[in-house]
Formats: sequence, structure tokens, C-alpha cells
Amino acid sequence: MKFFHYLSFSLLFCTIFSANAQGLTREQVDDTIEKMPAFSIHKNNYFISGVPLSRSVSDNSDAKYQISFKQLLSRNTLPLNTYLFLTYTQKAFWDLYSFSSPFSDINFNPGIGLGKPIFNKDNKLMAMAYLQYEHESNGRDSIYSRTWNRLSLSFETDLSSRTSLRVKAWLPFSYKIDNPDLIEYMGYGEVNLSYDLQPEKWTMDLQLRKGSNLDDWKGSVRAQLFYNPFKMTNQYLMLEWYNGYGESLLDYDQFRSMIRVGYVIKSNNLNFFKFSGS
Repeated sequence: MKFFHYLSFSLLFCTIFSANAQGLTREQVDDTIEKMPAFSIHKNNYFISGVPLSRSVSDNSDAKYQISFKQLLSRNTLPLNTYLFLTYTQKAFWDLYSFSSPFSDINFNPGIGLGKPIFNKDNKLMAMAYLQYEHESNGRDSIYSRTWNRLSLSFETDLSSRTSLRVKAWLPFSYKIDNPDLIEYMGYGEVNLSYDLQPEKWTMDLQLRKGSNLDDWKGSVRAQLFYNPFKMTNQYLMLEWYNGYGESLLDYDQFRSMIRVGYVIKSNNLNFFKFSGS
């Protein structure tokens, strides 16, 4: 039942604020989807490195990188003018400064989903909606195995010319054998807010998650500050602060506070709004 409370809140929140979005016309959206490349970036691709701000046993200076891409399988050819896509994201935690520089954890996240533009009565783009099945695992066995599946529904919309919102809720399943308390730390959804301090130069992103138990503080806050000194509009330097649980699957139940800096190639496919993924 908690999932449906989160989902109802997500739908209501997006419905209220999407009225402020200054969207493209239906024809412009269809033309964009038709002409965009079938293979493209999904979430942000980055390589960052940093140090812990907390002193737990698992924390150490490290590097983190993410590779993420999307493959369009259809372009508004399915019922209800939806399109089908595949996604793959791989996130790795690399103990770069330790002896032999081992990888402490690698998280694999394939998925398949449907996307749908949502228009208002004037045929202007109001929001983007996504229904997706995702699997996430660290590919290990025995006591180190971490895996879960989720069916998610997400919405992206503009709150203003500089501010974008994404709300995502998920229904988790097939996780209780490897990590029965996973949802206490991952929760049933997340909220992402993106703000352009200076368009195409300075951007700030904030992600919030709350664990399933309302009587504790399990969850996470991730803040990212992007600066673009390059000629290419999708390349940035990023400062990231992660504080909370669930950053990696292996240590999802261990608190971590890390600050890292590095290089990012930001996602911009289907980016009718300024939010560009995480």
C-alpha cells in the first residue's frame, strides 16, 4: 500500500505543477522523436573521484564512474502514441588509491520501457511519462549477491523556464532472498529537481530518496553542481555530494557521505525539459 501512496503523490504533484510548463507543440515533439538518433545517452556518463566526509568502515577515497545509453525500438508507432526503448546503465566504485586498485562494487542496470509525451488542451507538451521495468544487480553470488527488480512510473516536467522536476515511483519485487531489507533504505521512489543557475553554463541538481520506514532517517540526498567550460554544450565538470544509504548495492545498508569531482557528459536525448538524468 505504501507504493500506491507514493504513486498517488507523484501523479498529483506533477499534475499541479505541469500547468506551468511551456512545452513544444505536438508536431514539434513528433518531429523531434522522428529525427533523433536511435542510439543515444540515457543517464549522465561521468568519471568522478573524491573523499569521504564521514568515517564509517566502508568509506574511503575512491573513484566512481557511470556508463549509460538508450536504444529506441519504435518512434510513436505503438498504441496511445507511445515509443518503446531499451536502457542500460553501469555504475562502478573503484578503489583507485588502494593497493592493486580493485573495484569494490559494480552495479548493472538494464531496462525496457515505454515513453509517452503528455499534452495539454492547447496541444503543448506538458510532461513526459515513462513506464519501465528495470533489473539491478551487482553480478556476484553468495553473501555478496545484491539484486532487485522494479516496475516504475516517472514524470518529467518544467516548473519554470529554469527549473525542472522529475518524480519517480517504483514497485519493487524479487529482492527478498538477497537483501530482504533493501526497501528500508531505497524506499519506493525519488524526487529530482534541476535548476539552471546560468543556462548551458551552471546547473544544479538535487535528488531525494526516503526509505520505506517513516519513523527513521534512512534514505539519501545527492546534490550535484555542473559547470561547463567547454564549447560542447553537453560536457561539464561536476561537484557531487552524496549523503545517506544505497549509493552502491553491495553496501546499501551502510551510511556514506562522499564528496567527489570530475568530468560529465550529460544526457540530452528526449530532453524537452532541462532535467537530464542521474
